[in-house]
Amino acid sequence: MQPEDLVRDHTIYACVMGSRAFGLATDGSDTDRRGVFLAPTALFWRFEKPPTHVEGPLHEQFSWELERFCELALRGNPNILECLHSPLVEHVDDTGRELLSLRGAFLSRRAYDTFTRYALGQRRKLDADVRTTGSPRWKHAMHLLRLLMTVRDLLRTGGLRIDVGDRRESLLAVKRGEVSWARVEARMARLAAEAEEALRHTPLPPEPDHARVADFLFRARRASAGQPDVHDEVVQGVVRGGRLRQG
Repeated sequence: MQPEDLVRDHTIYACVMGSRAFGLATDGSDTDRRGVFLAPTALFWRFEKPPTHVEGPLHEQFSWELERFCELALRGNPNILECLHSPLVEHVDDTGRELLSLRGAFLSRRAYDTFTRYALGQRRKLDADVRTTGSPRWKHAMHLLRLLMTVRDLLRTGGLRIDVGDRRESLLAVKRGEVSWARVEARMARLAAEAEEALRHTPLPPEPDHARVADFLFRARRASAGQPDVHDEVVQGVVRGGRLRQG
């Protein structure tokens, strides 16, 4: 089975990401497509395992295998968490709907570290641009502001929303270079401080719900293999790390 076959025949969830999902699209914006595929369980019985991700076959399309996607989401990866919350869903099947129903299970206070660490990396690139060219890449500055707003609001509310809503015009002004770098820096500093303050009172749990996600992945793999429900108690007990009574 070729990688593109996995995307074409086994995608459980597909969405549009990037500026279009963020509510920041303009006439020249690309359409970034992201998805999740469930590789048939039988493919894991070979020495050569199925890929953890596939680029394409469409332009600006990228997909993850379900297990890799869940691993990254449990770690609080910003791109993965935002993918789960895209308002622009292009395809979803029953397994994909169950994945979406678990969105809350992936959210935790870890998001503060992962989002802010990613933001710090982007800020360093912007600072390097300023040192070498005298100005940042304004599009990247806009998206860094958006990211800081997103994590601040996530920590405040416990819910992740990626559409910028009525902040669109103020952010696009940054992209057009209409806001001075000094003002953008001040906004970044304020948003970072607000996110840190929100962390102290956040309703998010300390850790994501690994057990719910592990149970979902187990059942998805089992269904793909066409396995009956016999021994479910035993196998799921192992997955959850529970103790089983001897009969």
